[in-house]
Amino acid sequence: MITVIGEALIDIIVGPDGEVRTAAIGGAPLNTTRTLSRLGVRASFLGGVSTDVFGRRIMRMLESDGVHLALGHQVSEPTTLAIAELDDSGAATYRFVYEGTSATAITPSMARAALDQLPEPGTAIHAGTLGLVFQPLADATRAVIAEASDDCLVMIDPNCRPAVMGEHTAFRPTLDAVLERADVVKVSADDLMFLMPGSEPADAARELQRSSSAVILFTDGSRSVRVLAAGVERELPVPKVSVVDTVGAGDAFSGGFLADWTRRGLTRRDLTDVDALVRAAMLGITVASMTCQQAGAQPPFLADLPAEGH
Repeated sequence: MITVIGEALIDIIVGPDGEVRTAAIGGAPLNTTRTLSRLGVRASFLGGVSTDVFGRRIMRMLESDGVHLALGHQVSEPTTLAIAELDDSGAATYRFVYEGTSATAITPSMARAALDQLPEPGTAIHAGTLGLVFQPLADATRAVIAEASDDCLVMIDPNCRPAVMGEHTAFRPTLDAVLERADVVKVSADDLMFLMPGSEPADAARELQRSSSAVILFTDGSRSVRVLAAGVERELPVPKVSVVDTVGAGDAFSGGFLADWTRRGLTRRDLTDVDALVRAAMLGITVASMTCQQAGAQPPFLADLPAEGH
């Protein structure tokens, strides 16, 4: 089982003309969990889901996708909201309504108790986005990562949101703490420009690999994906597709990578296998590309993948 810690929320998706297109279930960690489950991997979401009408909608989707709710119950706080503003290319920027909401409800003690109650041992933990920012969720994320077993693979996706991360003092210390234990870090060009301003994203990715010793999966939009490990760099092509929007594409990439890794029976010890890393990243690219062709975060199911992706 893979555990993903972070936020569930509702994306209010607004077009370039200011018109609301839809209110979609979102939250990058939730999207990653759903991707894993849709791809046939047992996945547990460790985050707050409200008892309000939006929370009930989120629960219906989790149940439909076969996602396990690690907490075991919903929370009374109202659902966190994200305003996703699309530009003419379909790219999204985000603003959040989060104080006192469901995403902030998870404490370290709640997270520990949830992990103790998992129906099967965890093989990997994925964390990132608002789980690195909002308190006490950020402290819960740090605790979960710090206490991960030696054979547990840890994947981090900073998925930077400057509108909230730039003003919160918890972000940098939390990111630094989880990077100390990270085995795999998925990071975009936008992330790197925020984290290391003034550096070219490719150079920043190499520096992040050197400083963290983790495998870096550097996603550069529609241009390429680079896999960087100690002394190794592979650049992978991204297929040209008709993009509806990019909401959830990076989350789908992470889910695709972890799903391939897990379904092939690979572990933390196999991260030196560059060919295996490339194969997993290629499935991530396929899953992300398919997600871009749907409105909102709608990752494919295992049966939807091309034959070579199974």
